[in-house]
Amino acid sequence: MNVDPFIEAEKTTGHSVKRACELLEVSRTAYYARRNGTPGPRAVRDAELTEKITTVHQRSRGTYGAPRVHAVLKREGEWCGRRRVARLMRQAGLAGRTRRRRHRTTIPDPHAVTRPDLVLRDFQPDPAAIDTRWCGDITYIATDE
Repeated sequence: MNVDPFIEAEKTTGHSVKRACELLEVSRTAYYARRNGTPGPRAVRDAELTEKITTVHQRSRGTYGAPRVHAVLKREGEWCGRRRVARLMRQAGLAGRTRRRRHRTTIPDPHAVTRPDLVLRDFQPDPAAIDTRWCGDITYIATDE
């Protein structure tokens, strides 16, 4: 919550800024710094990092997310945290590309009749009865379809 308008209103009515800051638990230094409008060192550094993050993101053709952008910045000698990079990317509206979800290959029919289990889940080879049990799974063999 920004308390500057309340302090400014107290000042215009002739009350003490010091007392208003004490009541609102705000330091006078912070109030006057925000009033002057000069950005602090962290805001300046964030602006510099945002420019570098934007260039790295554009070099990757918009594919890199925060972890990769952070790795590139680290390689280039910029020391900052990955979460800071993620926050600045979020504020700048930058996002990496995500991989597509894997498609389901088999969708069972809920109304289909279940087939009887003729093997009774016994897939061991029977030496006495050769060529009586043949089984296989061709679900994930790549086809042209």
